[in-house]
Amino acid sequence: MNNKYLLYSVLSGLLLGFSWPVNGFVIFIFIAFVPLLYLEELLRNKSLKKLFSYSFITFFIWNTIATWWLIHSTLFGMTFAILVNSLLMSLVFTSYSLVSRKVHKKLGLAYFISIWIVFEKFHLLWDFSWPWLNLGNVFSESHYLIQWYEFTGSFGGTLWVLIVNLMFLKAFKFWIINKKININSIAISLLFISIPIIASLLIYSTISNEKKYIDISIIQPNIDPYTEKYGRTNLSILKDFENMINNNGSTGNLIIAPETYFSESPGFQIDQFKNSTFYLILNDYLKNKNEAQLLSGIQFYKIYNSYKSKSKTSNYVKDSIWVDLYNSSFLSSNLSEPQIYHKSKLVVGVENMPYKEFLEPILGNALLNLGGSVMSRGIQENRIAHTLNNGIKVAPIICYESVYGEYVTEYVTNGAQMLAIITNDGWWKESQGFQQHLSYAKIRAIETRRSIARSANTGVSAIINKKGEIIQQLNYNTSGIINSKIGISNNITFYVKYGDFIYRFALFFSIIILLFSFAKKKKN
Repeated sequence: MNNKYLLYSVLSGLLLGFSWPVNGFVIFIFIAFVPLLYLEELLRNKSLKKLFSYSFITFFIWNTIATWWLIHSTLFGMTFAILVNSLLMSLVFTSYSLVSRKVHKKLGLAYFISIWIVFEKFHLLWDFSWPWLNLGNVFSESHYLIQWYEFTGSFGGTLWVLIVNLMFLKAFKFWIINKKININSIAISLLFISIPIIASLLIYSTISNEKKYIDISIIQPNIDPYTEKYGRTNLSILKDFENMINNNGSTGNLIIAPETYFSESPGFQIDQFKNSTFYLILNDYLKNKNEAQLLSGIQFYKIYNSYKSKSKTSNYVKDSIWVDLYNSSFLSSNLSEPQIYHKSKLVVGVENMPYKEFLEPILGNALLNLGGSVMSRGIQENRIAHTLNNGIKVAPIICYESVYGEYVTEYVTNGAQMLAIITNDGWWKESQGFQQHLSYAKIRAIETRRSIARSANTGVSAIINKKGEIIQQLNYNTSGIINSKIGISNNITFYVKYGDFIYRFALFFSIIILLFSFAKKKKN
């Protein structure tokens, strides 16, 4: 390997990795691609194979630094996620170099920006979805810099990062060639960093507090998912729930408990839940607690007795019996029978067999295992908002779903006035994993301008206001309850209304430039 080329690839990988939340220096992200982009220009007309190899090193370093914590769940899961994501990023970057051989320089740079955004959107949609390192997420700990995400969503952050990197690339190349600093290029680059920050601070200063609040209680039970959580009956968990509420003086009209809080497997048969002993005891208890309501995670199942009646997500058990398993939320209130929502953005290999029709006969259960069951989970097509006794609507966002920007906006368009995130981050132990997941929730608050109540099994449970500020929290690996108020909002942001419009422009430009490059190749 060429030592100079290797240096450029390693430097970009380190800058990307050490810019990442929660312990990174976000300023690094604005120059992180510069060494790799310069390396691409050196290798553009020499060797795509070498470029792919060096870019793979860059992205492997980045993925490892930012997501090494997956090893707490499984070594195979971490290895699979890092290698596949690095491979995909390298292919996207190499495609930029290939197209740049055929088109004008400016078109090549436009293609780089467009195809990277398209790649990030693709990572939000396909069965092996892993959008954890989408560039717009890098600002999650610097929420005061990205208040304009209410207009653009996180793709605005991706666009910002890529444009500024290309501007610093120009300044870097000038320095390499002339051995002196191009003041004008540096000044323009800094201006492009500053303008969105100034705009964000102005927006931040004008946002007023909500005028309407509700009282809530957020439970953090702190049950180890590896040793304690899944070996108990729901009735015994219900008894612990009652003791926890009684001992901690819960005052909220709405109590929120984490993902699969009632964790007995396989849970309740969904059609019989409302008449179960468990639900009747729970309702009686809540009525005696000033008509309190509970939004909690739970497991359900549904049985099918023939191949014809089964769903696409159901699992074969035996003797023509199929079953759908659900990672769900339910709201117990006095308005009606329990309101139920099924988690629909599923963790690869644990809750979802990717491309099940094709891979299950080949691989069986030999896929990612990040904790839990390897059987596929059932989903539902539409996002819903649970309706409280007073008519307020709450989004029941379950765990991994909170990483998906446009997906979360669907709850809001369906009436959600606040967001409830229920999650179990205990699989990752005390690492950057649970911290990053909490941090990304701030972005959802800004995009939707909705306050968030976050209940996490082992932590961190928190209240996040619509500016993306954590205003109250329980530390990781502690048990307790947050009793507080949370704001209610009816405003619809530009992003909620129009979604990932930046991606749609990027898709258009990437297709046009790609077709142009093909036409030019044919002409030559």
